[in-house]
Amino acid sequence: MKIGFLYAGQGSQVVGMGKSLYDNFQSAREVFDGAKLDFDLRSVCFDGPAEKLNQTSYTQPCMVAVAAAATNVLAEYGVKPDIAAGLSLGEYSALYASGVLGFQEVLKAVRFRGLAMEEAVKGIKGKMAAVIGLAREELVEICARVSENGVVEIANYNCPGQMVIGGEADAVDMAAQLALEKGAKRVLPLNVSGPFHTSLLEPASKKLARYFEDVEFNTSEIPVVFNATADFLRENQTIPQLLARQVMSPVYFEDSLRKMEREGVDVMIEIGPGRVLSGFVRKTCKAVKVLAVEDLESLESALKALKDF
Repeated sequence: MKIGFLYAGQGSQVVGMGKSLYDNFQSAREVFDGAKLDFDLRSVCFDGPAEKLNQTSYTQPCMVAVAAAATNVLAEYGVKPDIAAGLSLGEYSALYASGVLGFQEVLKAVRFRGLAMEEAVKGIKGKMAAVIGLAREELVEICARVSENGVVEIANYNCPGQMVIGGEADAVDMAAQLALEKGAKRVLPLNVSGPFHTSLLEPASKKLARYFEDVEFNTSEIPVVFNATADFLRENQTIPQLLARQVMSPVYFEDSLRKMEREGVDVMIEIGPGRVLSGFVRKTCKAVKVLAVEDLESLESALKALKDF
């Protein structure tokens, strides 16, 4: 059995996340109680309010803390990943799991990332929308066509038949209409605060590149599949480069899942609130078993399933 850990991204957050792990495991309590930030992370995670938790500069460290807590608890039971990946923000949790970033380092990095992203989208009338039921090549062509009228790009390749476009609102609307005309089943506007993973986030990318100059990155203990390349780290790349690039580049999540499957992963465990990634796995890698861990109940269920495999 080869295990891949998958870490959820922004949008899956919910008030109360992580509390059941906090109440039942010392290693989880150490995560939430030990967080050194300029706000009370435990309070925002457990008590909200939702309006605050949903602000990207708060969402990001809160999601990473929940991921770290769940990762630590799983390790107590001897469950560790052979390979890790994460969706967007989740990539930072994957780097925590791989030993590349310590807990305080990863918390500070995503707090900075959230603030940089908020700053980058100020004054931009941006939008993101999920496009369901259209071939990749057709959506690439639509975005290229509409780009003459404004910025619109594919931001996420989530799974077969599900992609996300982002950019300037008018251009996204135009591309969405064309996608429907070309046979897309649905186009769903996303409730996000900016056009993430598009070239409009270049200011945030530049800030992150400068920030990472002073961050210590450790040698990875396990391979991580990166969003921007759907591959492991290559000889001519560095992790800071890939992280800075990631915020303004498409997330190749479908391709990342296929890479993990090719590497022999036969069990994937989604870590964090929700089951969004589990759905992507089921549509992309049908032979791979999928589990999820976000609280005590799902942890117990996952541990039982692992024994049965």
